[in-house]
Amino acid sequence: MSKAEKHPVLRRLCIDVVCTVIALIVFALFHHVLPRQQTSMGIVIENPYKTPSGTHWLDSSLVLAASGSSDVSATYTQSARSGGRNSGGRNGGRNGSENGSKGGSALTEETVVSETADDTPIADKFADRYTDTVQVTDNSYTSPDISVTVTEETTADGRITYYLADIYVRDITCFQSAMANNTYGTGYRDSISHMALINNALLAINGDYYGNTNEGVVIRNGVIYRANRTNCDVCVLYYDGTMRVMPGSSFSVEDAVRDGAWQAWTFGPALLDADGSALSAFSSTSRIISANPRTAIGYYESGHYCMIVVDGRGESAGISLPDLSRLFEDLGCVAAYNLDGGNSSIMVWQDAVINNPSGGGRTSSDALLIAEVNEHE
Repeated sequence: MSKAEKHPVLRRLCIDVVCTVIALIVFALFHHVLPRQQTSMGIVIENPYKTPSGTHWLDSSLVLAASGSSDVSATYTQSARSGGRNSGGRNGGRNGSENGSKGGSALTEETVVSETADDTPIADKFADRYTDTVQVTDNSYTSPDISVTVTEETTADGRITYYLADIYVRDITCFQSAMANNTYGTGYRDSISHMALINNALLAINGDYYGNTNEGVVIRNGVIYRANRTNCDVCVLYYDGTMRVMPGSSFSVEDAVRDGAWQAWTFGPALLDADGSALSAFSSTSRIISANPRTAIGYYESGHYCMIVVDGRGESAGISLPDLSRLFEDLGCVAAYNLDGGNSSIMVWQDAVINNPSGGGRTSSDALLIAEVNEHE
């Protein structure tokens, strides 16, 4: 082939390569960068403790019918209800490498959470923790509905710094979620500080970054937006104040509606077993298991929770999943759940970021908030 014949071929090859690169960039922008609103399941779960009838739990068929969803099995492709609300487990579970940046699973479906029944309404618990009027200090806030104390902690060896928020709520709707741009979809991002500000939050941490994937369960403030199959553990917070962590395959839309789910996140893994003991083995990737900045939530009992943000990749070394698990066990939690970490790990307290986010932090698709729902003096 002559030199003159080669040049057109090379030109065509270069043009093809350039066009392919441009197409890939456009695809990536559309699917992962540019904001794109998504279709929500739109199932609204009413608060069963505020219904006119005074019934303890709502009839799930009524809520599903009102939302226009009559075939739950079609929207969530798993039929087992045996996991339900009492599902939990120990080490093992799914392959975390299938979950991309998600945290994988530490649970199996076989183990059922053993829990002592407590029918005391959340509003009647911890009365001594609340005050008749709002009282604020540098590291605490109390009112008739909320009690929060935030402390900066350092591990015994001095290598890890973390921020611990001890939280009591009389009304579970004070434990809220926020979405960037107040919109469900991919590509929407906002700072945790701004989401806290526009929602009048006292305390805020980053969530599960639901907008980074189409995987898993998204329930925010009593609305089921998504319930797709996932190999990750799912954490569900209910209107009665209880919190459960279950394998993703055990999640059921019917159970979520019947039992009154208020929030649900998909990241993980679970950090404690069914007895509240630390886990030592995780099926996540080594990158996720190793020491990193972390955000996690813990559950003591209905009405009492904690949020933890661990600094890392700087003066603080970050924390591994096994060490984070032991930390929640030492705190006395009976359930705990890992959320998005790394540069996402941010805690906002009274309008200020109080930790030292890795890389200066980053915006996210969602946040967990503690905010007043009633006006107090």
